[in-house]
Amino acid sequence: MHWLMQRPVRLVPIGFGTTILIGTLVLMLPWATGQQRHTPFVTAFFTAASAVSVTGLAVVDTPNYWNDFGLVVITVLTQVGGLGILAGATLIILVVSHRLGLRNRLLVQAETAEFGLGDVRRLLFRIAAISLAVEATIAVILTLRLWVRYDYAFGEALWAGVFHAVQAFNNGGFALYTDGLIGLSSDAWLILPMAFGALIGGLGFPALFEAIRGWRHPAGWSVATKLTLWGSATLLIAGFLALLAAEWSNPYTLGIRPWPDKLLAAFAQNAFFRTGGFNVINIEALGEEGIPVIIALMFIGGGSASTAGGIKVSTFFLLAFVIWAELRGEPDVTVRHRRVATASQRQAVTVALLGVALVVAGTVTLILLTEGVPHHFALFEVTSAFSTAGLSLGLARDLPASGQIVLIALMYIGRVGSLTLGSALALNTRRRLYRYPEEQPLVG
Repeated sequence: MHWLMQRPVRLVPIGFGTTILIGTLVLMLPWATGQQRHTPFVTAFFTAASAVSVTGLAVVDTPNYWNDFGLVVITVLTQVGGLGILAGATLIILVVSHRLGLRNRLLVQAETAEFGLGDVRRLLFRIAAISLAVEATIAVILTLRLWVRYDYAFGEALWAGVFHAVQAFNNGGFALYTDGLIGLSSDAWLILPMAFGALIGGLGFPALFEAIRGWRHPAGWSVATKLTLWGSATLLIAGFLALLAAEWSNPYTLGIRPWPDKLLAAFAQNAFFRTGGFNVINIEALGEEGIPVIIALMFIGGGSASTAGGIKVSTFFLLAFVIWAELRGEPDVTVRHRRVATASQRQAVTVALLGVALVVAGTVTLILLTEGVPHHFALFEVTSAFSTAGLSLGLARDLPASGQIVLIALMYIGRVGSLTLGSALALNTRRRLYRYPEEQPLVG
C-alpha cells in the first residue's frame, strides 16, 4: 500500500474501476432483468461503466430490459459515480495544491478558491449537501407534476422523479421511457428542472462555490470561474441558436412542433448536449448540418471538477485566449486583466490534443472493427463515449462486443482520465535552476 499512499491520486481510477466491476457482477444476476435471465457480461459491463462514468449510453432498451431492481442498481451506480467524481476531484485538488511549492500553491489557491486540508470534511459535506439538495428539489417538482398532471400513482411518480433527478444532476442520461424524454418534451415543468439540474451539475464545484460566495461581485471571480461560467453561457446560447437553425424545418425533430415547443425542446436538448445525455428530440433523425455542432459541444463538455466530461469549458476557452494573444503578437495571455501562467497554457494544450488523439484513435478503431459503419456515426459515438455525453445515433447497440469494449474504454478514460491527467500535470510542475539557450523553429 506504500505506493498508493505515495500517490493518492491513484485511488480515483482504482475506485472507479472497482465500482464498475461490482456493478457488472450485480447486473449479471438474473433478478436484475425483466426476463429473469443472466445478462451477458459485455452488456452488464457496458451498462455499469456507463452508469458509473455518468455517461448514459446503452446497448439495451433500458426501461424494458432491466426490472426495478436493475434500475435501482443503475441509479445507485450513477449516484456513486457522480458523488465520487466530485469528491475525487476535491481531494485531488487539495492533494495537488499541498504537494506544490509555496509559489504554485498560492497560484492554485487563487485560481480555485479552495479550502485548506483542515476543511476537507466540511468541503466534502458541502458537496454532498448541495448535490442531494438539487436532486431533491428536482425530484419533488417531477413527482408532483407526474402525480397531478399525468395521473401517475404517487409511488410510481416518486420513483420516476427520483430516478430522473439523479440522472439529471449527475449528467447520467438514463431514462425510464423507451423514447427517452421525447414524449415529455413539450412539458416545461418536467423538462426545465432536469435541464437546469444538468447545467448545475456540469458547472463544477469550484466555479459553483465561488459564484455563490461572490455573486454580488462577479468581477472578483477567479479566471477559472470566469472561463467556466461565461464560457458555459456562451456555449449554451450558441448551441441553442445553432440547433434551431439546423433543425427548425426538420419534420423528424423540431419541424412539426409549434414554435414555443421548438424553443423549449431546443433549449433543453442543447443543455443536455454537452454531457446531460437525455434526448428530447430524435437524435437519430438529426440533419447533417446539426451533427458537427453536437460533436463539438460534446467534445468541449462541462466545467472542471464536475459531473460533466469532455476536455472542459475552461480548457477550450483558455486555448481561445492563447490563440487570440498569439494572433495579436501579445507576449502574455491575459484574461480579464489577469496573466495566465505558462504552465496552465501547456496543460490546456496537452489535455486538448490528447482528447483529439483519443477520439481519432477510437473512431479509426471502431471503423476497422465494424464493416460499413458511416464515419460520422463512428465519430459521434466515440465522442459521446469519451466526453461521457451519452447521446447516440443508434450505433452503440448494433456494435459487436469488440466495438462495445472500445466504447467502454473510452467512457472510463474520459471519466477518470481528465482527473488523473490534470493532477499528474500539476504535480509534475517543477522549477529548474538553469535554462537552455532559446531557438525559434519555423511553425506552420
